[in-house]
Amino acid sequence: MLGEYSGLEIVLFCGIVIVALIVDLYAHKADKAISMRDAALWSTFWILLALGFAWYIAVTHGKDHGALFMAGYLLEKSLSMDNLFVFMAVFASFSVKDEFQHRILYYGILGALILRLLFVSIGTSLLVFGKWALIGFGLFVLWTAWKMWEQSHKEEEEIVDYTNHWSLRIARRFFPVYPKVENHNFFVRVNGVLHCTPLFLCLIVVEIADVMFAFDSVPAVIAITREPFLIYTSNIFAILGLRSLYFILAAAKRFLVHLEKAVIIILVYIGAKMLLGGFDIVHIPPMVSLAIVGALLSGGIVASFLFPVKEEQ
Repeated sequence: MLGEYSGLEIVLFCGIVIVALIVDLYAHKADKAISMRDAALWSTFWILLALGFAWYIAVTHGKDHGALFMAGYLLEKSLSMDNLFVFMAVFASFSVKDEFQHRILYYGILGALILRLLFVSIGTSLLVFGKWALIGFGLFVLWTAWKMWEQSHKEEEEIVDYTNHWSLRIARRFFPVYPKVENHNFFVRVNGVLHCTPLFLCLIVVEIADVMFAFDSVPAVIAITREPFLIYTSNIFAILGLRSLYFILAAAKRFLVHLEKAVIIILVYIGAKMLLGGFDIVHIPPMVSLAIVGALLSGGIVASFLFPVKEEQ
């Protein structure tokens, strides 16, 4: 993990990340929906933090290392855009209220810090078994797109009892699960026995999503540089800012009535892309993929302004 970098620099990186996450948690300790303004400010904060770290690397280890960090950061950022739409589909599947989404993504980041370190250690060997993981998850993404499409034609309603939810039917085979959401808790005690809640199951799915996308993104960054410190730090700074971008998208979805349709189409594209890549039919370049997602998202935004009234069901 050290490579050309010292233990002190790893401590510095860890210190920056820990302090930033503590500040983030304190700023969002109340359970409430994240506003567009707040999400934009935090997104700017994470970008400036990454740029500051790139400047430090360039000053201490040369411009080439600084450029490699930024290349890895930008590549990971572009590849991670797919995560945003999968997060939205997962939250829709679990009917997670806006005020609880930050908590789930916050703890999801903590898990990602550990899992990404593991992936960087494994390195390019991810490609050996990553293809089948991409195929499986590609099918899951297509399924979530279908479920979102079905839900969009129904009256939006909150899930109170998750007893028949697909996640509980699977999870209850392995550990006790409480079928209702209890505030923002991940665990509750029932008759002295610790049970996980639907929010914890949602967190697990979010973590699985990050792992699946890491099969694609980590080897891509490794292709740019083999310096473990640069691979890991660029990955972490990219995904740290991912949550704020998600909340910009989530906030926009509240008043852009056709954005959800664009998200569903994007999910179909992401699922198809993962299947095509997994079967080695065609590998779509990151910049091309980003352009397609951007165009579809822009189409949803423009349509919302041109046709602001929802169609009658």
